[in-house]
Amino acid sequence: MASTNIPETITLPWASDFHCHLRQGAMMDTVTPMVEQGGVRTVLAMPNLTPPLTKTHMAVEYGQKLQKLAPNVHFILTLYLNPDLTPEEIKKAAEAGITAVKVYPSGVTTNSDWGVLDFKIYYPTFAAMQEHNMVLCLHGECPSDADKGICILNAEERFLATLCELHEAFPKLRIVLEHATTKAAVDCVKSLGDTVACTITAHHLFITVDDWAGQPHHFCKPVAKFPSDRDALQQVVKSGHPRFFLGSDSAPHPRQAKQGEKPAAGVFTTPVLVPLVATLFEKLSCLDKLEGFISTNGRTFYQLPSLGPEDGTITLTRSAGWAVPASYEVQDSANTSGSKPDTVVPFMANSKLTWSL
Repeated sequence: MASTNIPETITLPWASDFHCHLRQGAMMDTVTPMVEQGGVRTVLAMPNLTPPLTKTHMAVEYGQKLQKLAPNVHFILTLYLNPDLTPEEIKKAAEAGITAVKVYPSGVTTNSDWGVLDFKIYYPTFAAMQEHNMVLCLHGECPSDADKGICILNAEERFLATLCELHEAFPKLRIVLEHATTKAAVDCVKSLGDTVACTITAHHLFITVDDWAGQPHHFCKPVAKFPSDRDALQQVVKSGHPRFFLGSDSAPHPRQAKQGEKPAAGVFTTPVLVPLVATLFEKLSCLDKLEGFISTNGRTFYQLPSLGPEDGTITLTRSAGWAVPASYEVQDSANTSGSKPDTVVPFMANSKLTWSL
């Protein structure tokens, strides 16, 4: 869509977010109802809670809590890969409607202390997942290790050999490399077969390393990388490649956790997600690829039904400059002391977007 022919409104199917952290407790109660506010009605919910969702019944119970908070949203449930996730548990999970298993290499991000150190020991589990048509979601980073020359800036690229090995060992297993941040990751996924896909966040399409260094509310794992890496992300979504789609990795933390001595990793985009992406796609002159990125591509890979008019639509309106709120108050019903409530700061707080819902 040429920049000289931009419509005033765009009507699209509800978006699908194939990677979102909805948390627990008061934060869960606050952000889960915001999913629709951001233009989304299908969400893949992450399992890295405390304790993590390692058993089928735990994921099902979590899904029930989310559904009560957002009755119109379809929640795709996941399990956290761990030694107790046997082939028998995979069969049980598949029968219960759980779609995916999430892999966190040990220590790479929030609540990943229970994560993976050796992928080979999980090959029987991956074989069962392939048999039951489940999806393997990968946080694609190696743990930092100075002796091996691995740090947060090259951890993703160093992980790509593992992705290739998994795809070769299980060619029919659907694998998603989540929240890609590098040109190397884009090129790797493009080179692999149709059972390998990739999610890209809204924030990684905007920022580079300079934007999070010293700005805790832009700090996440994996970190944004170099301008050439961001350019590669932008170019692949602009091309409309069918195996690249939206996974926000929206990860809220209380302001105090983001602004402390050791800022928590996570960027919060849930309530402004589709306007963020639309604003960027207009800048890239590819609004014609927006529906594929936020809906069609991911739904096709996850084998979800196409959305029709009967499923409802969202309408984006071009504005002179709608401002992202400065913060959102965390609704904590347990706070009876009268103390000041926590707040969570969104990505690009106070910035103006060219599209709103």
